[in-house]
Amino acid sequence: MSAALRHADILSVRDASRKMVRELGFMQPTLAETDLSPSAVHALIEIGDRQEMTANQLGQVLLLEKSTVSRLLSRLVERGLVIEAPSRADGRAKILSLTDAGRALLGDIDRFANQKVGRALHTMNAQSRNQAVGGLSAYATALRMIRAAPDDRALPVDIHEGFLPGAIGRIAEMHGRYYARDWNMSSFFEARVASGVAEFSQRLDRPMNRLWLAVQAGEIVGSLAIDGEDLGDGRAHLRWVIVDDSLRGSGTGRRLLARAIEFCDAYGFDEIHLWTFKGLDAARKLYESVGFEVIEEWSGEQWGQQLTEQRFVRTSTTRKKPFSKS
Repeated sequence: MSAALRHADILSVRDASRKMVRELGFMQPTLAETDLSPSAVHALIEIGDRQEMTANQLGQVLLLEKSTVSRLLSRLVERGLVIEAPSRADGRAKILSLTDAGRALLGDIDRFANQKVGRALHTMNAQSRNQAVGGLSAYATALRMIRAAPDDRALPVDIHEGFLPGAIGRIAEMHGRYYARDWNMSSFFEARVASGVAEFSQRLDRPMNRLWLAVQAGEIVGSLAIDGEDLGDGRAHLRWVIVDDSLRGSGTGRRLLARAIEFCDAYGFDEIHLWTFKGLDAARKLYESVGFEVIEEWSGEQWGQQLTEQRFVRTSTTRKKPFSKS
């Protein structure tokens, strides 16, 4: 994949697909100015396009179950549109073909469809027409490919540096959902996260501050920030480290943390500090694996319940330039 998949692209294609289904009449009980259902019209087209086709093959093409295909063909045979003949190669199978009436109706269907598509394409300029023809063909091929060879692997996750529209709400949402479910946090906690991220986002133009977002299929699925000015004295503040539930254990958090440490070492911070709660064992293991140590613990109720808070510190092992706020 040469470029990151944008969530807006996914929504745009979904919206266009729904509109096409409606405009082409697939939501109606009949299709193409016939009294046949959309599946029956498709069956006539597929049978007419092939010299030989069995019921099993028709079911595979139309993505219909065997019993559904059987009922569909029975109705088409009763209408005198399709005939079934024994296969010379396999006596158990029957070859489907159109009757004269079926071919005549298929001709009417083709003329109707050609006129409808032709009129729509005629409204476009040459560039838009070429984009539509090529894009629809590529999209249909891609849909067929993922059906023929399902890929259970998750879509790739890209690490984006900087702000993206929706980041404040999404970071607050991920924190709110996780800490409400696993830590019984109230809306107060989520509101604090949202206000903190909102304030920090206005300082991202300063060189000591950074935000990284994990993005999958255009949706924000993880975050991490370095606030390089709120602690002062050459100390960086690691904030809002979280990944979506669907990506826990995927290594996304480690990738985000690696970017932050690389930045802090390059910028010249002496230390990186972070505050969290005792009991987040997976997160603690990750922090300790890259040099963080717990240097302080205390109990408090600032989050609406009794919790043990922890402060982790990582001392830089590499300083590429003196710390500067310029």
